[in-house]
Amino acid sequence: MGAAENAEVVRRGYEAFNAGDLATLGELFAEDAVWYAAGNGPLSGTKQGRDAVMAYFGELGARSQGSFQATVQDVVGGDSHTVGIQQTRAENNGKTLDMATVIVFVLRDGVVVEGREFFEDPAKSDEFWA
Repeated sequence: MGAAENAEVVRRGYEAFNAGDLATLGELFAEDAVWYAAGNGPLSGTKQGRDAVMAYFGELGARSQGSFQATVQDVVGGDSHTVGIQQTRAENNGKTLDMATVIVFVLRDGVVVEGREFFEDPAKSDEFWA
């Protein structure tokens, strides 16, 4: 798959994520996918396997009472890496998270095999989820 196809997979993933459609989102991830959640907070760390990645995404929704949204600013497709640039917004126990985020995706055969999050302010993100 080429850059345009990879970017389209990532865009479909954002649509499914923001709609809370974890079943469709799961179809876009390889069974052995790995996700690297940035920071040192309670949700940070490496998620091994599609089920662990989907559980992490579900936890983002649960801890934000369903308010978590990743508003896509742009998706830049490449043959090896595809980058999603987003504004991350959520509310959690009276706190608000609103920051720029970049996720670098690696795709193979039309599915995500790796994702790496990069936050504008990792310490603020950690504090929000604590």
